[in-house]
Amino acid sequence: MSVAIEGAAPGFETLNPKQREAACYAGPAESPDEGGAASADAVGALLIIAGAGSGKTNTLAHRVAHLLMSGLDPQRILLLTFTRRAATEMTRRARRICEAQAKVVARAGGGANGRTGNLQWSGTFHAVANRLLRMHAHSLSLDPAFTLLDRSDSADLLNLQRSDLGLAKKSQRFPKKNTCLSIYSHAVNAQCSIEAAIERAFPWCEDHADDLRRLFSAYVEAKQQHNVLDYDDLLLYWSYLMEEPALAESVAARFDHVLVDEYQDTNALQAQILLRLRPDGSGITVVGDDAQSIYSFRAADVRNILDFPRCFEPPAAVLTLEQNYRSTQPILDACNAVIEGAKERFTKNLFSARRSEEKPWLVTVEDESAQVEYVVEHILAHREAGIALQRQAVLMRTAHHSDALEVELGRRNIPFVKFGGLKFLESTHVKDVMCALRWAENPSDALAAFRLVQLLPGIGPGHAGRVFEAHRQAGFDFAALGAVRVPAAARSDWPELCRLMVDLHDAGTDWSAQLGMVRRWYAPHLERSYDAAHVRAGDLEQLEQISASFPSRERFLSELTLDPPSATGDLAGPPHLDEDYLILSTIHSAKGQEWDAVFVLNAADGCIPSDMATGTPEQIEEERRLMYVAMTRARDHLHVIHPLRFYKRQQPRHGDTHMFAPRSRFVPDEIVDRFERVAWGPAVPSDSPRTGARDRVTKTIDVGARARARFA
Repeated sequence: MSVAIEGAAPGFETLNPKQREAACYAGPAESPDEGGAASADAVGALLIIAGAGSGKTNTLAHRVAHLLMSGLDPQRILLLTFTRRAATEMTRRARRICEAQAKVVARAGGGANGRTGNLQWSGTFHAVANRLLRMHAHSLSLDPAFTLLDRSDSADLLNLQRSDLGLAKKSQRFPKKNTCLSIYSHAVNAQCSIEAAIERAFPWCEDHADDLRRLFSAYVEAKQQHNVLDYDDLLLYWSYLMEEPALAESVAARFDHVLVDEYQDTNALQAQILLRLRPDGSGITVVGDDAQSIYSFRAADVRNILDFPRCFEPPAAVLTLEQNYRSTQPILDACNAVIEGAKERFTKNLFSARRSEEKPWLVTVEDESAQVEYVVEHILAHREAGIALQRQAVLMRTAHHSDALEVELGRRNIPFVKFGGLKFLESTHVKDVMCALRWAENPSDALAAFRLVQLLPGIGPGHAGRVFEAHRQAGFDFAALGAVRVPAAARSDWPELCRLMVDLHDAGTDWSAQLGMVRRWYAPHLERSYDAAHVRAGDLEQLEQISASFPSRERFLSELTLDPPSATGDLAGPPHLDEDYLILSTIHSAKGQEWDAVFVLNAADGCIPSDMATGTPEQIEEERRLMYVAMTRARDHLHVIHPLRFYKRQQPRHGDTHMFAPRSRFVPDEIVDRFERVAWGPAVPSDSPRTGARDRVTKTIDVGARARARFA
C-alpha cells in the first residue's frame, strides 16, 4: 500500500520550478508532478544546461532520488562524475531525500514507497572503467590482476622507452617525458592522430611526429608486457569493450538509467562510451554548462555538449537552469553580457534574487605594479569591512601572472595559499610503500619492482634490471627470488625483502595486516634514505588507516591511484591566533569554487585571451569562457583589472622597454555600462607652472628662432 503525498515530496519542496522539472523529468509525453511518483521506465535522453551557481549538484542528486523513490533498483543506476567526492556527495544527498520521504510515508500509515539503498555504480569514469575491465578482462584478453600506473609512473615508463630508443640523445631537442605523455594522452582521449594532437597543443614538436609514434608504440608494448594500465588505457579499453556488440549489450543491460555530471568536460572517448551505452538515448541524463567548458588542454571537447541533443532521434530534451544562488544581479548582468558574445551556445541568462547597487568594477591601472597596489589595498579594505581573507580570491589566466603580487603579499605580511601542490601518491616515501603492494598484486609489474629493489643499498638500475629478468625467467615466482645474486652491500637486506614479497603474494595473508608488514620492513630504509623520517612516517600511518576501509588490496591500489588524497607530509608550523589566508588561483583551478570578493588580474588582450591561445576561433571562444568562469566565481564584489602597460621581462634592470595592451576583447565598449569604470593610480602631476621662488623669472626665450638658426 502506498500513500499519495500532497504537493512536493520531502526534499523536493526546496527546488525551484525548473530544478523540479529537471529532477522529475518523465519524458515529453508526460508532465512530471512535483516530486511524486512517476514511471521508473527509461525515458528519452535529457540534457540539463545548468548555469553557474544554479544548483546543479542538488538537482542531479534529486533526480537520482526521484528514480529511487519511483521504485528503480539502485544497482541499475549508473552515476558518472569527474571526482569521487562529487559522486559520494550526490549519493549521500539522494539517500537523505529518500529516507525523508520514507519517514513521511510511514507516519501517514503507508508501506515502503521506493528504495533507499546506496548506489552500487557511482563514481568517476576511470573508477567505473576499472571495475568493468576487471569483470570482462578475459573477453578483452586482459589479465584481471593488472595494476594501474599514476601519471608520474606513466611518465617514468615512457622515459625508459625514450632512452632505450636513443631519443634522449638526438642532436635536436626532443620533448621531455611529461610532454611526451601529454601528447600521447591527448591523442588517445581526443581520438585524433599524433599530428593533430601536436598541432592543437604542442606545435613546437611538429618535427618529432615519427619519433613520437615509435616511442608510443614501444610504450604500449611495455605496458602490455608488464600487465599495467595507465589512466588513458582505462577509457580506451572501455571504448574497445563497447565496440563489440555482444559485450556492449552485456554492459548496457546492467543499467536502466545513466546520469553524467559535468558533461561539458568530457572528451571524445567518454562521449563515445556513453553513446554506445545508450545509442537510442533511453534513460540517459547529462548535466553541464557549455559556457564553462575550459579544459581543451585535457582533450575535453565542448562539441560533446553542444551536439548532444542531435545525437538521438528524437532529439534529447533540453532543460535550462538559470536562477543563480551565488552572485548579485549586477555581477550576473556583466557575466551574461560577456558570454552573450559567444558564437555558439545554449541561450541562458542568469538571474538572482540577490539584489545590489554595486556593479562589478572595471579598473584601469598604469602597469602591473599599480595592479598589485590596487589589489592589496582593496583586499585589506574588504578585510576591514568584515570579509575574511579566505573569502577573497585573486584569479589569473596563468600562474606566473601573480609573481609580483606574491612578493608584495609577503612584504605586507598577508598570508596566502596558491592552488596546486604535490599529490599524496607523488610523495617518494608513499610511492615506495605502494610499489611493494603493487608488485605483490602484479608480479610482472617491472616498474614497481625496479623502484622497490633499488631501495636496498648497492642496487642500481643495472642490478635491478638483472634481478627482474631473473624473476621473469623463474615464472614470476617470489619464492625463487632468494636465489638471485645481489651486490654485497644489499645481501644482509635481501632475504628480508624476499620474505616480505612471498608473504604479501600469499593468498592466505590477511589484507588488513599487509600495510603494517610493509611499514615494518620499510622503516630502516625510510630512516636511511630521507630527512625528517618521523614526519614521513606519519603519512604511512595515515596510509595504513586509509587501507582499513578497503575490502581488498586490488581495490585499495585502484581507488588510491584513481583518486589520491592530498599530501600531508609536513611538520605543523608555529601556532597562530589568526589562521586566515588569501586564495590565489588560476582560473582553471577555480572552477566550481566561489568567494565573496574576486579580483581578476590582467584583463588585457594577450593575457585574457592569452596570446598563446588565439590561433583559431575555437581557442578564442574557450578563452571567452575562461573569462566568464572567472567572473561567475564572485558573490558580492568583483574587480576586473586592466593594466595599460606591461614591461618586458628580459631587459636591463632599469630598462623602460614596455608595451601597451588594449582591454580584453571580451569586455568591448558595448558592454562596459555593466561595470563601474575606475581609473586607479597615483594622481597625475599638474602641468601648470610652479609658483616657487625659482620660477619667478620674467625673461623669455624664443626657442623656435634658435632652432631655425641652427641650420641657417
